[in-house]
Amino acid sequence: MNTDELTPLLEVMRQGVPVVLLDDPKREGEADLIFHAKYMTPENVRLMRKEAGGLICLATDEEQARKIGVPFMADLLRESRHPTLKRMALERSPYGDPSAFSIWINSRSTFTGITDEDRSATIRKFEELVRADGKEMAERFSKEFYSPGHVPLLISRGINHRKGHTELTLALAKKAGISPVMCLCEMLGDNGRAMPWNQVRSLAQQKGWLIIEGPELIKALEKKN
Repeated sequence: MNTDELTPLLEVMRQGVPVVLLDDPKREGEADLIFHAKYMTPENVRLMRKEAGGLICLATDEEQARKIGVPFMADLLRESRHPTLKRMALERSPYGDPSAFSIWINSRSTFTGITDEDRSATIRKFEELVRADGKEMAERFSKEFYSPGHVPLLISRGINHRKGHTELTLALAKKAGISPVMCLCEMLGDNGRAMPWNQVRSLAQQKGWLIIEGPELIKALEKKN
C-alpha cells in the first residue's frame, strides 16, 4: 500500500465517518473504532458505546499537549508526593509500550459528564480549542475544562516512538489534514474480550466502515510517493 491508496479512508474521515483500525496482532491485537473529534455528536458517542463497547478516549499529539500544559499520567504519578502513587507509575505496559494516558477531563458546561450529551460536549469543545490554536491555550483549557472527568486524554508520541492505536490514529489525522484530535474506542465482543477480527470485519462490512491494518498503515505512511 502507498499513501495514494489511503485516499478513500482519509476522505471518509474528513466527512465524519468512522473507520476501523486493526492493531498489529503481535502487539495488542485489538481493533479500535475511530472518529474525528469534530463529529462526535451525542449520536456518535452512543454509536461508539454500543457498537465498539470499550473506553471512549480522546487523543491528541504531543505538540498540542505541550500547548495546553498536560503531561502523561505516568509522569504525574512519578512526581506525586504520595508514595503509593509513585510506586504505581507504569513504566511499560504488558505489551511493551509506555502508556499514552494523560488526565481525564470534563467540559465545565457539562453536568455529570458521563451522558452521551456531556461526553460529546467535552470532546467537541476540546477539538474546538485545539483547532483555534490560540496563544493562550493553556489558560483557556483550565477555564473551560476540569479534572477528574469522564473523558480520558491520550497523547501520541508519534509513530517513530510508539506504534499504538493512539499514534496511528493521529498519523491518519495529520495525513487527512484535519485537526489533531481523534476519538477511539476498543471494539469488544459479547464474551467481554477483544472482538475477534472476523467479527470486526463482518460488522464493518455491515455498517459500511472502511478498515485499515496497523502494519499496512505504517508501511504506507513511511513510503515517499
